[in-house]
Amino acid sequence: MNLPNRISLFRLILIPIIVIVWIFPYAQFGIEMPVYTVKFVSLPLKNIIVLILFAIASFSDFLDGYLARKNHQVTTFGKFVDPIADKCLTTTMFILLASANVIPAIPVVIMIWRDIIVDGTRMLAAQNGRVMAAGMLGKVKTASQMFCIIFTLLNNLPFELMGFPFSDFLLWFSTIVSVLGGIDYYNQTRDFIWESK
Repeated sequence: MNLPNRISLFRLILIPIIVIVWIFPYAQFGIEMPVYTVKFVSLPLKNIIVLILFAIASFSDFLDGYLARKNHQVTTFGKFVDPIADKCLTTTMFILLASANVIPAIPVVIMIWRDIIVDGTRMLAAQNGRVMAAGMLGKVKTASQMFCIIFTLLNNLPFELMGFPFSDFLLWFSTIVSVLGGIDYYNQTRDFIWESK
């Protein structure tokens, strides 16, 4: 297994660690997590720890793709595992944030539906001998989702100090791009979907 693929798998390994840090019952074990304040915006230490882990995972997304292209190590396995790792990472974070009522559930549900449909079309394409790598809209979606999660974990800092809901904007922007990307995947595979024999 080459280095880019190992980095993608490392991103998958970080996900359960992030989940544990987020949902761990600190109070039950007598652990008091400090909360920092930037003017009128509170920022729990838990958010900061998760943010660091998520930032490492997000950077690994850039790194594996860069190394794969630079060293000519793009593989079929990499084309599959890289988007899977991305989706597992961002979807897990969105579910955690929505379950904690930090963000609304509706855009999260829409993005999950989109991913399920896209995964189905990719599977259908694979059965017909076509490997579908992530398109430009998919890359924009992933990048906007990652920045959305980062600013949400920061409680919208520094934009919250200006009264601009930047993290909310990124959430809905990600949702719209996600849907458009799903439509693009459908257009690429509709000949397989509607094939009649």
